[in-house]
Amino acid sequence: MTTKANATDDSFHVFDTTLRDGAQREGINLTVADKLTIARHLDTFGVGYIEGGWPGANPRDTEFFARAQKEITFENAQLVAFGATRRAGGSAADDPQVKALLNSGAPVITLVAKSHDRHVELALRTTLEENLEMVRDTVSHLREQGRRVFVDCEHFFDGYWADAEYAKSVVRTAHEAGAEVVILCDTNGGMLPAQVQAVVSTVIADTGARLGIHAQDDTGCAVANTLAAVDAGATHVQCTANGYGERVGNANLFPVVAALELKYGMKVLPEGALAEMTRISHAIAEVVNLTPSTHQPYVGVSAFAHKAGLHASAIKVDPDLYQHIAPELVGNTMRMLVSDMAGRASIELKGKELGVDLGDDRALVGRVVERVKERELKGYTYEAADASFELLLRGEVEGRARRYFRTESWRAIVEDRPDGTHANEATVKLWAKGERIVATAEGNGPVNALDRALRVALERIYPQLAKLELIDYKVRILEGRTGTESTTRVLITTGDGTGDWATVGVAENVIAASWQALEDAYTYGLLRAGVEPTE
Repeated sequence: MTTKANATDDSFHVFDTTLRDGAQREGINLTVADKLTIARHLDTFGVGYIEGGWPGANPRDTEFFARAQKEITFENAQLVAFGATRRAGGSAADDPQVKALLNSGAPVITLVAKSHDRHVELALRTTLEENLEMVRDTVSHLREQGRRVFVDCEHFFDGYWADAEYAKSVVRTAHEAGAEVVILCDTNGGMLPAQVQAVVSTVIADTGARLGIHAQDDTGCAVANTLAAVDAGATHVQCTANGYGERVGNANLFPVVAALELKYGMKVLPEGALAEMTRISHAIAEVVNLTPSTHQPYVGVSAFAHKAGLHASAIKVDPDLYQHIAPELVGNTMRMLVSDMAGRASIELKGKELGVDLGDDRALVGRVVERVKERELKGYTYEAADASFELLLRGEVEGRARRYFRTESWRAIVEDRPDGTHANEATVKLWAKGERIVATAEGNGPVNALDRALRVALERIYPQLAKLELIDYKVRILEGRTGTESTTRVLITTGDGTGDWATVGVAENVIAASWQALEDAYTYGLLRAGVEPTE
């Protein structure tokens, strides 16, 4: 477990605690392999410190540190072990948990210490004086063993309101014992930016300690609170990737770092790393098996998506008129959403994004605008189905719809069997390259059966379809006279191993709507593969 070089000098720390605090989020259960993968992603991104977990507290974290020593050469980060101060009445040199921290091999150790007087008396069940001695003894011992030490003052802000002098005495004790940074933790997440800024300013002035900030997001202010602490003089920020963490989460690493680099003008990452931010965010989301938030600042797929026609008109003149930064700076892209709000500028920009040349044909653009509005009135949505919109757009530009096959008929049958099981069978009849094809297939539902039947029918003629895979399927019941007679909208996401695309279908029943979306999905897949239309 070595580090070749730090991402930045030691004047400012970007400290990530995804592997410890972030892993406490409901629904996240990381294996050791997951933790190693995330650590590599964070190191690539260029954070200065990665808190790997609590060695000695559970076997998984102990194994992680052991494997990290053998399997990871850090390019930018230093690995940090987390643990508590020694027990009351003992000594740090003899404390088994302190020994486990040393045995982890981590060059940096973060100690959690109580800074709220009621927590000391009720949770630790010791005196305020003994708590200070626990901090002093543990920090001093770890420093004597050659480790760098940071101290997390748990519940600091609540403790400050209860007894400011005692809370500051914990900070002062840790600092004097050799802690490089003392981190003020808003453990309950209840603080607001003005409060954080005032407290951090006062504590720096009264203790002389170097301070950091650890903010939970229970008021939705964790990022703002983190930046407020920086404004007040904090030079160490603790965050988690995508804001993962207990309850509603922690300060989100990505908007904090982006703000520091792009708004504050601080260099906290290696050169070029910021442009990897969107990729890193999504890669970590994949490892923890959570869908990336589409509306997350900076890195969400909707972060630079524009829908209103007024916005599009302005963006056509200058993208900066409706964007606070160029999305490429954080590895994201601008997207134009096509909907019934679309105007000419939206269509022109979307055509450019899709690589469809609309020229200066104002009549063509006008027809597309009217077609979109007419279709969306019926229930179609193109902002979520770029592939279907591109097929519509190309059809208008080329004067005819792209066709690789022509459907004669299709049917899906669901058989209810006496044993309570169901059989789903579909038959499709279609024409492709002058040949009439009839194909039947079974599936685990009527839509799956149709998908398989269509694949059976066409793969011999179009072998490119073998790569296609249905990734996602969504059904939305739109407004109608009654629930069972309502219009149904289906969105299907399909992939070919190199990318994915979404298509839409609308009809009075879910099977018919699904068939429309499937037809578009296969048609677009063949378009992506460079196949020329035949029908």
